[in-house]
Amino acid sequence: MIATVEQLSGLDASFLYLETPRMHLHVAMCAVLDPREMPNGYRFETIVEHIRERVHLVPPFRRRLREDPLGLNHPFWVEDPDLDLIHHVRRVTLPAPGGMVELGEMIGRINSVPLPRSRPLWEIWVIEGLRDGRFAIVAKVHHAAVDGTSGAGLLVNFFSVQRNAPAPKKPKKAQEPETIPSDIEMLREAARARLAQPRKLVELAQKTVQAVRAVADRRKGTDVAVGGTPLRAPRVAFNGALAAKRDAAFARLPLDGLKAIKNAADGVKLNDVILAIGAGLLRNYLLAKDGLPDEPLMATCPISVGGSRGSNHVSAMFVPLPVHLENAAERLGAIHRSTQGAKEEHHALGAEMLQDWAELAAPTTFELAARFYTRLKLADRHRPVHNLIVSNVPGPPFPIYFAGAELEAIYPMGPVLEGSGLNVTVMSYCGNVDFGFMVAKNLVPDVWDLAEAVHEAYRELRAAYGLERPSEPSEARPGAPAE
Repeated sequence: MIATVEQLSGLDASFLYLETPRMHLHVAMCAVLDPREMPNGYRFETIVEHIRERVHLVPPFRRRLREDPLGLNHPFWVEDPDLDLIHHVRRVTLPAPGGMVELGEMIGRINSVPLPRSRPLWEIWVIEGLRDGRFAIVAKVHHAAVDGTSGAGLLVNFFSVQRNAPAPKKPKKAQEPETIPSDIEMLREAARARLAQPRKLVELAQKTVQAVRAVADRRKGTDVAVGGTPLRAPRVAFNGALAAKRDAAFARLPLDGLKAIKNAADGVKLNDVILAIGAGLLRNYLLAKDGLPDEPLMATCPISVGGSRGSNHVSAMFVPLPVHLENAAERLGAIHRSTQGAKEEHHALGAEMLQDWAELAAPTTFELAARFYTRLKLADRHRPVHNLIVSNVPGPPFPIYFAGAELEAIYPMGPVLEGSGLNVTVMSYCGNVDFGFMVAKNLVPDVWDLAEAVHEAYRELRAAYGLERPSEPSEARPGAPAE
């Protein structure tokens, strides 16, 4: 077996350091599949063989961690010579009636347990027993190995545009294996990195101060669009210290309907419309709980910034969600203005600011601090950093297939972070936009109330621009593809 050695970037490694028994930093994706026209019909063994034939195309699925013996430097990825799919591909059957609620509960259970670090950081769960003979594939991959965009890119390797696509050829193995670094070599590299750190820390601190000052000076201007500010979010029902248990729910909206809103609003982006749907559903959810704040919620929105090193090429911008505004069109207008301001401020801070700071992270210090923060439930003692995470990932506009089964819906799900028990991730696919809700169940015990509020928020926004029609089949139920 050839060993490919690559050190994790600071940002990749930070997802390892910050993970705790209650905050699991993996991402997930649920693909609902129709097996009716699979060659030779559905068999679990067919799915396993399909994965086995393609796993060599996905580097994160072949690599395990090689950690610094004293925790002084970021770990390395090395090829796992003992990769065995029996540890990674699991099979489970839904309880009756096999609907979307049962699917969400099962996915919540799957995501309530962190991935073991003794082997490559991924699992694929094959979930049988969905209504109408359908099945689901749930991929669970650590955030240290993928971000939202690169994770979606894994679809290219396991899915195809042809129902009967042939298995790819395995590449020839190189003759000269790379040497896995020894403990002494890792300690030597850690010492070199730590010696250079004070100078880098001073330079980065100066750069950060200048960037923050530029943003502050910009906000002094009159009539300037501004983004959100962390640690200024109001506390609402889904903010607080996390417990380990997760739950999931799903919804679907027609892409053409969302684009019609974008066009009617004149000048807004599709992502603004998605955020406005989020603001509307959260407003209705919090009104039902008598917990609506009189100020905007704060959403963290991951954005892709590119980069040549590591698996995570992301940063984040903070966007206010004006749930306190009653009029849906006013909410969309305010969000559009805020996202413009957030983008300009993010540009002023520098796209790689988060990555630069993560590169200087001290592994042991970060890990101890994260566990201390979680164990003492400090998230209950200050204003939330943010209220929720909202992420938008583009998907394919045409049908794709997994082992000959047609993909009907694809629900992405990101992690929840300490202090915020709600993550909403959306992905477009084949004329629809699929919403995946991942929640900490102790903070959001009624996740399907959130999912079902998507459709009312959509109708409100369409009605605000004179677009609402009596009924649209795509809106009928959040779980329509699997019902």
